[in-house]
Amino acid sequence: MNRVPVVSKEGKPLMPTKPSRARRWVSEGKAVGKWSDLGVYYVQLTTQPSAEEVQPIAVGVDPGKSYSGVGVQSAKCTLLQLHLILPFGRVKKRMETRAMLRRSRRGRRINREVSFKRRNHRQCRFDNRKQCKLPPSIKASRQLELRVVTELAAIFPVAAIGYELLKADIDKTQRKRAKSGKGFSPVMVGQNWAISQMEKIAPVYVRHGWQKDGNGTSQLRTQLGLEKDKTNKSTAKPETHAVDGVALACGYFIKYVPFIGSNSHGYIHKGGVNVTPSPFKIITRPGAVKRGKEYGFFRRQLHFEVPDKSGTRKRKGGTITPFGVRIGDLVTAEKAGKSYIGYVGGFTDTKKSQKVSVCDYTWKRIGQFAPSKVELIRRNNGLCVA
Repeated sequence: MNRVPVVSKEGKPLMPTKPSRARRWVSEGKAVGKWSDLGVYYVQLTTQPSAEEVQPIAVGVDPGKSYSGVGVQSAKCTLLQLHLILPFGRVKKRMETRAMLRRSRRGRRINREVSFKRRNHRQCRFDNRKQCKLPPSIKASRQLELRVVTELAAIFPVAAIGYELLKADIDKTQRKRAKSGKGFSPVMVGQNWAISQMEKIAPVYVRHGWQKDGNGTSQLRTQLGLEKDKTNKSTAKPETHAVDGVALACGYFIKYVPFIGSNSHGYIHKGGVNVTPSPFKIITRPGAVKRGKEYGFFRRQLHFEVPDKSGTRKRKGGTITPFGVRIGDLVTAEKAGKSYIGYVGGFTDTKKSQKVSVCDYTWKRIGQFAPSKVELIRRNNGLCVA
């Protein structure tokens, strides 16, 4: 039961409609078809709608370390399921490389032939020892989830956001600091930051995966009859992570409340929601890490870390190509009578050949194409959708 999101003339999200009705609106000139940054097709009305009443739509977010699941649910049907590949490992590797390069620069700058007091040590300019500091790797993952929820709220009338809280243990060092009131878990700090940002979009209700009071994610999933595949969570399919996002979104319509009968009493799930098949998409950021080596574009990296034998450092990074497209742009390419859709991953500009590399969402190269056979579809928006 697919539904097409609808946006008013002023950009206000309205209730989704059937694909047949959306096609009729477009053919009659009452609406214009558009694509969101998440690769979701929606229509924007060119005339004033007859009514702007909407029914509540909930978004469920199941955060993780490397993968997250997002579900969009109304009382009558499931609207969308998303599988997010988070940039945790990629950002962590970049931060480790940055620290290594910084230590090498500081080592080259210090003159070790003079005494320690006369060495060129820069004094601290400000106090950067702040508590509850959010690591860049965790913040990047939460920012991707926030970006997705923001894009969803632009085309769906989101009434509430369900977010699953993780209970992360702190290590021994942090546990000692916790006794003095200074300890923290970076994972939980990242969750609190994400919730505070999502509350600016819609009210947020939290759930725990481990709670046994009937409102936990696993119990809601069992109540709805949804199955989860725990064998290989890296597999990009609805049963790994998106199913938890749907369960969290359904928690807005189902409540676990007490009841008292004539001969019994206890708790029961009250409310109604209909879970249906829906479109499924995979979303990640451009670039990937394969076999310990990072692929993608480097907007601020000027050259390679290790110079060649002549002592010069080759150029590394930059998103501009001499062929009118940029790295990360969504393009269509043609070769041998076949058309491919992918993202620009690099280019070759030499006297012998000029080629544009096109990759899929995992940044695996589809092939190299002539610049004349590459046509731009959409500029790079920081997301890769499959």
